[in-house]
Amino acid sequence: MESIIVAVFALGYLAITLEHSLKIDKLIPALVMMAISWALISMGIDHISSWFDPDVHGLIQGFADFSVDQKTHALESSLLHHLGKTAEILVFLLGAMTIVEIIDYFNGFATIKLFIRTRSKRKILWIFSILAFFLSAIIDNLTATIVLISILQKIIIDRDSRLMYIGLIVVAANAGGAWSPIGDVTTTMLWIAHKVSVLHLIEYLLLPSIICMVIPVFIASFMPEFRGKFPPIEVSDTKENRHGSKMLYLGLGAIIFVPIFKTFTHLPPYVGMMLSLGVVAAFAEIYSSSKFSLTGIDGGQDIAKATLSPLHHSLSKIELPSILFFLGILMAVAAMESLGLLFGFANSLQDVMPMVGTELPSAQVSDLVVILLGIGSAVIDNVPLVAASLGMFSQPLDSPLWHFIAYAAGTGGSMLVIGSAAGVVAMGMEKINFFWYLKRISWLALIGFLSGAWAFFYMRTIF
Repeated sequence: MESIIVAVFALGYLAITLEHSLKIDKLIPALVMMAISWALISMGIDHISSWFDPDVHGLIQGFADFSVDQKTHALESSLLHHLGKTAEILVFLLGAMTIVEIIDYFNGFATIKLFIRTRSKRKILWIFSILAFFLSAIIDNLTATIVLISILQKIIIDRDSRLMYIGLIVVAANAGGAWSPIGDVTTTMLWIAHKVSVLHLIEYLLLPSIICMVIPVFIASFMPEFRGKFPPIEVSDTKENRHGSKMLYLGLGAIIFVPIFKTFTHLPPYVGMMLSLGVVAAFAEIYSSSKFSLTGIDGGQDIAKATLSPLHHSLSKIELPSILFFLGILMAVAAMESLGLLFGFANSLQDVMPMVGTELPSAQVSDLVVILLGIGSAVIDNVPLVAASLGMFSQPLDSPLWHFIAYAAGTGGSMLVIGSAAGVVAMGMEKINFFWYLKRISWLALIGFLSGAWAFFYMRTIF
């Protein structure tokens, strides 16, 4: 049974990896392998001899001797548990995505473009890298990359001149997302799973993330592509909205408020995100001149008029395929976790992998394992890798292990253009060639990744 489910996951993930070659959206194999995995477990529950209890993070003793009803009850409890944890992540992402789309509805991101006044190629590189680093920590690395590439396309007309900037934006955005609980999906997963706290995440990872961004950009700034100046930059070609800057600052502030809300209330992050969304949506409706109603009819106005609502418009722009993909991949990983496969794999790793560097204070876990996880995230999507690590390790809240996993999974994907959501979206927006990125950007990303890892080892000795 276990080997069949592993084979289903492997085939499904292969289909996800070959998404562009097969011309099948990645959400399809993700949903299919999730459903098939749980169906196989349900149909063969009587023959399953071990079961992982997520509440105690260990195998249930004597599970093989349980009756079919008892095993079925354990299955249903685990399924409900994993669905609830996955739903927390998805609802959180839905709220964040909607706030970003509301900002974009008012053309709020055009405000950022007004800060770009210099013509120096080197200064523009540093400005966009710093913007990517801090913006990704607030609105996530994927959205930050989309916003900055869109602005860059208006500032640098020549595509060949843009590519190096975009490659380093990807590196900076992934580094910026690693130290923020809302900057990357994987970091959000660790935060919601109570593996890291906001303050300790910043303490451990802010310096390593800065080094991971600064060193590649510093090296690149001496390359020929960043010498000289561009022609005068035109900043008035974008239609401005008089509420754009207000909605930008309100939206970013609302997202930053979420960790603060969780700190004071101890409620799950999605609750604070829903509050932030409600406040931002209320101001959006006040600033909007359109009228709407939930039923689509308001004083004789038709549904077409109702869709002018900024909230309705923003909800229609959300990337629902990405949400469904996360649902499929997280629940598929949960199926393997429930069988105890990930827990057993973690124990095997600890037995065979040597310790590298300083021993972690809370567990005998090899630094090499986490570094390999980071390198692996350049090839395999970091979401299932981090999801697997949640089932593999049982270290307590704010163990250095979890912070190192957050760093490695968040920044390791920069080493290949297909290794992160930011890289994939950049690849799609600018048709970046895989081998061009491998030749021009990957080595810079690798240097940044290893430099940041060294900085993390230093920070670990302090805290």
